[in-house]
This record gives sequence, structure tokens and C-alpha cells, in this order.
Amino acid sequence: MTDNAVASRTPLTLLGTGAMGTALARAWLAAGHEVTVWNRTPARAQALAAEGAVVAASAAAAVAANRLVIACLLDDASVGEALDGADLAGRDLVNLTTGTPGEGRARAAWAEARGARFLDGGIMAVPPMVGDPDSGGYVFYSGSPEAFEEHRDTLAVPAGTRYVGADPGFAALHDVALLSAMNGMFAGVAHAFALIRPEDIAPKDFAPLLFGWLTAMAPAVHQTADQLESRDYTRNVVSNLAMQAAGIPTFLRTAEEQHVSPELLAPYLELMKRRVAQGHGDEDGTGIIELLDTRRGA
Repeated sequence: MTDNAVASRTPLTLLGTGAMGTALARAWLAAGHEVTVWNRTPARAQALAAEGAVVAASAAAAVAANRLVIACLLDDASVGEALDGADLAGRDLVNLTTGTPGEGRARAAWAEARGARFLDGGIMAVPPMVGDPDSGGYVFYSGSPEAFEEHRDTLAVPAGTRYVGADPGFAALHDVALLSAMNGMFAGVAHAFALIRPEDIAPKDFAPLLFGWLTAMAPAVHQTADQLESRDYTRNVVSNLAMQAAGIPTFLRTAEEQHVSPELLAPYLELMKRRVAQGHGDEDGTGIIELLDTRRGA
């Protein structure tokens, strides 16, 4: 890297040097950015100092060092506490702290009232994926479109970027929606392995079958999206909800025979039965989403 290339890199401040913050800092340092860091426990920032980062004595001093300020802290309350008393006027605050959509919107208003442009972020990666362009990791961003455009290249150094809109809550919403789907999948995986565990079936032999089945089912998300947009939950249905609900007793009896608690599946199975009881047996599972909307009083 030439001296001119290094000089063109945007200097930045990073608040928080936990596992994710440290990974982010190292990626920016490796790319030639000047990085000022701050951590509530100063000793945790010393490893980065040895790698070229400047360790600020306080969060306010760290904020004062650079226009681009990135927070990667424990929670939204930690962000407010760290930045209490810091002068944010003229700064661009990028919050990579995990939070809710409401917290993102409130923090945006809070930052803008203090003279800062604001971006909220949702990191779709674990620390080992950060800085590796082949890992597939990326970060959702939402908030100020001008701030995102100005800092797009810098933000893309640790991981890919996906801007999802000016609403500051959208990054957190996308983040939590994907993680919620992931946890639902893991629940099904756990139940499946629990069912075979008492038998002479090697988990490593079963795993490829489970992986292949889940992969084959994944394209169904596109049909769900199509049905939601058309409001026609019977479109292109192959296995309707009534047929699926008919298998519920078999699921429950099998769990009982295998001495496996049905608690991971039971809530979803109950929703299936309720939707069928409401007269929607000709749909597939998309209609269950209606039952999850608490505004409808379902």
C-alpha cells in the first residue's frame, strides 16, 4: 500500500473493543485507516494499541478525535452512557450496537438533536468473519443516506454493506428478523436430532439428510413473500394447511415414543390448528403470519 493510499483512508473512532469491536478495529487498521479507540475497561484496548490504534482516555476524547464515530457496545443504554457529555456536533455516528428498531429510531433522534448524522447497523457476522471478504458477512445500515454514501467505502472494509433505507429502525429490524428465522430453524434442527438420539443412528449420517432437506425447503420463502404481497394465501399451494395439520398427532406421538419434549414445536403446531379451525385449511403456512400480528387481536 502506497503512502498516498494510506493518507486517503478516512480516520475513525471506535467505541468498544470487545470481541466484535476488536475485529472491526483490526480490519480498519489493516486497511490503513487511522483508528482511535476507547473502551470502558482500558486494558482491553491495549492489544490494539500495539497494532497501531490510538487509545483515548475517555469516550469524549475519542469522539473529538474524528468526524466518523462508530459505536460497538453492549446495548443501547451503554451507547447513551458512553456519549453522555461528548460533543457530537458535526459528527457522523454509526451505531453497530445490537438493538431494537425502536431503539434505533430513538437514538437517531437523540443524535440528530445533538448535531450529528446517524446510521444504525445490524451486523450479520461473527468476529472471525470480519475482515474476510470471502466469509459472506455483511452489515445492514439504515438512517442518513448522505452519511452512508460518504462513508460507504470505509464501512465496507470489515464486511459487506447493505443499506436498507432512511428509517433508522430498518437495520435492526432486518437483523432481528433474520436472526429470528435462524433461531426457528435451529429449534427444528434440535428437535430432529433429539428424535434420533436414542436410536442407533449416527448424527453424522443423519446430518447430510437434514441439511439437504432444509436446503430443499428454503425456496419456500419466496412463495411466502409472493403470497403476502398478493394477499392470496392459496396461490400455488402444494401441501395445504389442513393436510399439514393432519400430521400433528403423528409428530406428537413420535416425540412421546422417543421421550422427546414437543415444546420446541408445540407453539407452531397450535397455530396451525387454530388457522385451520378458522376455515383456512386450503392455505399453506403463510396465513399463520396473520395470527402473529398482535394488532389484529388474533
